[in-house]
Amino acid sequence: MSIPDELPTRPLAAAAPLLIRLRAIRPSLTPAEERVAEVVLADARRSAGLTISALATAARTSETTVLRFCRRLGLPGYPQLRLALAEESAQPRTLGGSGTDINAGDAIDDIIAKVAFTDASAVEETAHQLDRVALASAAAAIATAGRVDIYGMGASAIVGTDLQQKLHRIGVIAFAWNDPHIALTSAALLRPGDVAVGISHSGTTTETIESLAAARATGATTVALTNFPLSRLAADADLLLTTSARETNLRSGATASRIAALTVVDCLYLAVAQRDLGRARKAVAETRRAVGSHHVID
Repeated sequence: MSIPDELPTRPLAAAAPLLIRLRAIRPSLTPAEERVAEVVLADARRSAGLTISALATAARTSETTVLRFCRRLGLPGYPQLRLALAEESAQPRTLGGSGTDINAGDAIDDIIAKVAFTDASAVEETAHQLDRVALASAAAAIATAGRVDIYGMGASAIVGTDLQQKLHRIGVIAFAWNDPHIALTSAALLRPGDVAVGISHSGTTTETIESLAAARATGATTVALTNFPLSRLAADADLLLTTSARETNLRSGATASRIAALTVVDCLYLAVAQRDLGRARKAVAETRRAVGSHHVID
């Protein structure tokens, strides 16, 4: 199965805070635009005070590139960028990615603080920008699906397994696949009315992209869960659920990205359960009784 050459043109959620949107689209920026992003993310407060010429000079690029950078963020011009940066830099959770990485001189207290900050930010920012319409649509599709296939490799397989277990507890027939061959063969057997969920933080995992594309070809409803809305995975998604987590050089595949994805999984699971709350509660009670004898009671 070939991977599409072109990236999707899905619009970004304009309601999401600017710095969250910037981190989401960063992999799709040109090298010159990336240099602007680096300056902005390194110090949003300082960037808000720069003229367009000063920002262009700091990023070693042109004013035209800065204007193009603004449009990539859904802003009409540079004044709107400065205003948004000024507003967000006043918020408590605007620390850039470099400020959350681990340095050689960090004390244990520094490490704990940085991990806690990054993980807490991932949950808060993910909840803030999560597309409510897409979440409700995905829940509706899963609640009525004949079966749900979930694809995730590596660290994303942990998230996929969690979603499968949650759905299974409320009577939804779901399977989580982390073997590329089995995922593809399973995807080929889906039909209209079924749902396929592809999970990849980067949105660039080829095995997950291929599996979701194969599922879509059968007519199944496809859902992508990723940190990057302009990623390859999003191209084959009917519905897109995004996280907002910051990974650094030492923390690629870090807990923050999984916590953000698990936050979305919890929201999706509860939205599915809510559609038939009586049935869900009954199923959870029955499954709890089924494993009750395997718990030690003092």
